[in-house]
Amino acid sequence: MTENHVHASHPDVVKRLKRAHGHLANVIAMIEDHRPCGDIAQQLHAVERAISAAKKVVIHDHLYNCLDQVVGASAASARASIAEFKDLTKYL
Repeated sequence: MTENHVHASHPDVVKRLKRAHGHLANVIAMIEDHRPCGDIAQQLHAVERAISAAKKVVIHDHLYNCLDQVVGASAASARASIAEFKDLTKYL
């Protein structure tokens, strides 16, 4: 049975993904309309940024909520490793 993973960040993730979906639809239309490559590249960049932002929110949410629950009162070395990993995720 799958756990229900609902987090406060999910509405923000959905908003970001809908934005990316809109940008992608725009890119497709631009290509079909033979728009300039520079304009298309700019919109593709917007799609990438929106998806990347959504990915970061999901990963950080998992680390700060789900993973913290698992680690809980584990040994200090385990908590330190998780804290270090969390710090590294800022480079995603």
